[in-house]
Amino acid sequence: MAGQQAVWESRLDSVVVHAAGAVCRRRASGVLPADGRVRVAGLPQLAAEGSLRVRVLSGGGRVVEARVEPAERVREEDESPSWERELTELGAERDRLLARRERMELRIREVAALRPVPPQRRRDEGLRRAPADAVLELAEFVDARLEVLQELAVELEQQVRTAEHAFDVASVRARQRSSAERPGGVESSAQALVTVRGAGAVELEVEYAVPGAVWLPTYRLAHRRGERAARLVLRASVAQRTGEDWSGVRLALSTADLARPSGVPRLSSLRIGRRQPAPAPSGWRAQPAGLDELFAGWEVAQASKPVPAVPLAIGAAAGAAPGPAPGPAAPAARARSAGFPGRPGGGRSTPRPAEPQALPPRPAAPPPPGAPMASAPGAPMAYGGAAPAAFLSAPSADLAAPMAPAEPADPRPSSDQLDYAGLVLAGPLEESFRRGRLFPQAEPRSGAGALRGAEEVGRLPLPRFGVPPRVSAGSFDHRFDAQAPADIPSDGVWHTVTVAELPVEVATRYVCVPSVEEAVYAVLELANGTAHALLAGPVEVSVDGDFLLTASLPTLAPGGVRELGLGRAEELRVARHSEVRESTSGVLNSTTVLDHSVRIELVNRLPHEASVEVRERVPVAGEAEVRIEERPGWSPPDEPTAQVPPSARIRRVVVPAGGSAELTGGYVVRIPAGRAVVGGNRRS
Repeated sequence: MAGQQAVWESRLDSVVVHAAGAVCRRRASGVLPADGRVRVAGLPQLAAEGSLRVRVLSGGGRVVEARVEPAERVREEDESPSWERELTELGAERDRLLARRERMELRIREVAALRPVPPQRRRDEGLRRAPADAVLELAEFVDARLEVLQELAVELEQQVRTAEHAFDVASVRARQRSSAERPGGVESSAQALVTVRGAGAVELEVEYAVPGAVWLPTYRLAHRRGERAARLVLRASVAQRTGEDWSGVRLALSTADLARPSGVPRLSSLRIGRRQPAPAPSGWRAQPAGLDELFAGWEVAQASKPVPAVPLAIGAAAGAAPGPAPGPAAPAARARSAGFPGRPGGGRSTPRPAEPQALPPRPAAPPPPGAPMASAPGAPMAYGGAAPAAFLSAPSADLAAPMAPAEPADPRPSSDQLDYAGLVLAGPLEESFRRGRLFPQAEPRSGAGALRGAEEVGRLPLPRFGVPPRVSAGSFDHRFDAQAPADIPSDGVWHTVTVAELPVEVATRYVCVPSVEEAVYAVLELANGTAHALLAGPVEVSVDGDFLLTASLPTLAPGGVRELGLGRAEELRVARHSEVRESTSGVLNSTTVLDHSVRIELVNRLPHEASVEVRERVPVAGEAEVRIEERPGWSPPDEPTAQVPPSARIRRVVVPAGGSAELTGGYVVRIPAGRAVVGGNRRS
């Protein structure tokens, strides 16, 4: 039936990469067959079954059913991936050279072991003259042969090193290859089985989710000195190992969590009045009556087959009668011999006798001890529903007194139990509590190796200043659409893609704290006047066409302003001169006056004027008797922070191009004459 269905090839059209995972959309077109069932090929093996969505883009018709099914195809000998054939050939060549080197080393050892062996002398035989010429000729032969063999060995060793290097390079390339090219003789993929009500030519869009895709935002900022406008290029580092290469696709990047549930919660209603039974969940139907008798004839036929006798086991208990060995053709007999409750006559092969009228109707074959509950995932069910609770409250076969039937609890089928198309009907070879009932498929469809490779993408090392989008986005979700098609292979490494170019406003100012360090630092105020949110990430800053540094850009919402540190400005110089004078005042010199004067010099060697923010500090009085008088011209911070405490004093000055400026300030501390500042009065 599957071979008669029409198979449509599809092409990847667009991809939306989320914080973890991606949503892919494929397009396929063709003429609908008479039954409206088609198979859309080209889906990866890791396509999530529950995420499949199919819609009709053009043509008449509507989609009534869609599901993902695995597809395997046996490859021909010449259809294996090129990297696999290359690796096999290089490995065979390396092994051949290694074996040749071993033979060469054995031959060298054999030649080097050649020694003259004199014959054994008898007792009555006198001394013989040594054949010196023969010994010398043998030595010359060994030396000449070893010289030739050593030259061949050196040449062969070079060939072995070259072959091993080529094999190692091919192995590294094979490990870094795209996961879309899998080795082996079987090509695994997935297909979308779609049923469309309509006729004629239609175009379908197939949407599915895949794991194994991540992205990080990166930026490139270019501006010129003295200008307010700047150009910010938003880029993305994307890595994916989904099992398919993204070639020429429309790429979009989203900060949303793909695995976050978005269903509408169901609120339970409160009703005042008489208690009413809760309605059964939608999609569940009770099991049909007489399900146990459905296999009665099959059991009789299986029991009538002759079973070969087996010898007694050594060490059997005395008086134990030999029984038939359970064979593969009698699984039902093994199930009956277990003595499941609700099936009298555990090992008998006779038809089930009628139950007494005094007993209530017996439910269909309850599960054996240790079987899963009806509300647990994977529990037995009929017609896509969960097994009723009568399975758990079935009366035992040994009870003789009548019992009232237990009231079944409300069934709570899971989502996979309500997926009717994915259920499998258990046959007569299954256990008695499974036969004739529907169960979800327990075998995972995706390969374990492919899933592990997809999970490794989430553990890639982040670049410097890189922040995952789910962390930097906070409570808002945003989507960025790339302006040009992108090519991203499924190799699990970072690939940079240009997303968009955003106009921003910048203002360069300079900050110095000469009391801590006599250096001036450049700060770039970045204002986001666009409708796009800027996530935290690394930004490459270039000034006047020259690369300056890579800094960390904080998250910037639309309309927000943030500061970006650019490092030390060598063109600006600062020097701080301080002086402390101690004196007394008041009646009888009862007050000690500590006069701190500060003079700050700024020199600008830039080709344009520079706005410099100078930060100083003043002491804070901890007692009412201590008074502090500040010199005018300095102001406290508008919004104190950890970097700029309330005791800081700020003054801004514009230094002309090639000029200098001088600032004066300070403070006066008045303390009682009998006291002193901890650490000494004369301090700056």
